[in-house]
Amino acid sequence: MAISPNDTFTSGQILTAQECNQYPFGIVAFTQSTSSDTFTTAEKVMLTSTSFTAIANRYYKVTYYEPKQLSSAGTSESEARIRLTNISGAVQQIGYIGTGSVVQQSQIVQVITTFAAGATTVCATQTAATGTTTLGRSATVKAFIMVEDIGPA
Repeated sequence: MAISPNDTFTSGQILTAQECNQYPFGIVAFTQSTSSDTFTTAEKVMLTSTSFTAIANRYYKVTYYEPKQLSSAGTSESEARIRLTNISGAVQQIGYIGTGSVVQQSQIVQVITTFAAGATTVCATQTAATGTTTLGRSATVKAFIMVEDIGPA
C-alpha cells in the first residue's frame, strides 16, 4: 500500500510534511475537445495533454475518454492508445472497442503508471481496423485526456 492508512487521530497530534506528501495531489494535466474529428487505419493523435512536471516515485492515473464513435464500415474495431509525448512515444496502454455504422460507442482508456521526474506530456491516439471512424463531439459531448497524481509509488 502506497499511502500509510491513518486509522486513529488524537488531539494534539501534528500533521507533518511527510504525511501530507502521502496524499494524492489531484489533477496535474487536463485537455478537452468539443471539435468532431475522424481517423482511419493510420494512427492519429486525437488529444494531447498540457505538459506537467512529473515527480519520480509517484503513481499517475491517465484517463482518455471519447464520448461518441461511429464507423463508416459495417463493423470495425477502434484502437485507442495512451502514449508519452506524441505519436511515436512509448505506449502506456491500449484499449479496444467494436464500432459499426449503426452503433455509436463511447470509449475510455485508463492506465496507472509512474513517470520519470521532469516535464511530461501524454497523448491519446486512435486507429480503425477498417474504414473511417467519426468522433462526434460538441459543447455537451466532450472528449478529454486527464492526468491525476494519485500518491506515492
